[in-house]
Amino acid sequence: MMSECNLLDVLSNKKVLCVEDEACILNNIMESLELFFGKVVGVKDGIEALDEAKSNLYDVIMLDISIPHMDGLEVVKKIREFDKKVPIIILSAHTEQEYLWRAVELKITRYLAKPYDKNALIKALEDVAKELIGHSPMFQVTPVCKYDFCKKTICNLDGDLIHLSKSESRLLEYFLKRPNQTVTYEQLFDYMWEFEQPSKEALKSIVKELRKKIDNNFIRNLYGVGYLYEI
Repeated sequence: MMSECNLLDVLSNKKVLCVEDEACILNNIMESLELFFGKVVGVKDGIEALDEAKSNLYDVIMLDISIPHMDGLEVVKKIREFDKKVPIIILSAHTEQEYLWRAVELKITRYLAKPYDKNALIKALEDVAKELIGHSPMFQVTPVCKYDFCKKTICNLDGDLIHLSKSESRLLEYFLKRPNQTVTYEQLFDYMWEFEQPSKEALKSIVKELRKKIDNNFIRNLYGVGYLYEI
């Protein structure tokens, strides 16, 4: 049940992009986000933000409206042209109705008025977590096991809990968001090892561990291409 789940734990293996043009404010926001997210990246203007978002490597985006070169809502509008689903939190000192309506139209997860307090931030992050997991912390991966997005565990029919490593849970959640879709090696290299030198052997090792813990056949090999999670 949702009440038994710490929603913020959903974010522990997720990557967030933070956009704010004032360096000290950006650092403060990033420090707060690092308490909840596995990885936090900060940029200072709208063009940088859009370039980063186009990489499709971020699970969540948090940005100020008043940023140089392209305002935050314009950035979001362009992001929504190629990504309809990524949760987005808008930060702004603006509380005018016009901005609020534009934010609603762009399917913003949460609009945070600056200055915001800790409770408002946590509520916004809980909304993001709900959005990421489809409002249910448990997902039926195969007929015989479920995945807990909060605890990063697999539960089988016998009630056994099997813990996943950070890499295993991150890879599994990537597959779960893309059922019946071909996932290429290149996509996974970019998502799992953004700045490190990836290797097929490292990827195959994580997939092998997932198969051991879940089911040997739940991820199909597409030889020379990548993988397929079929449901």
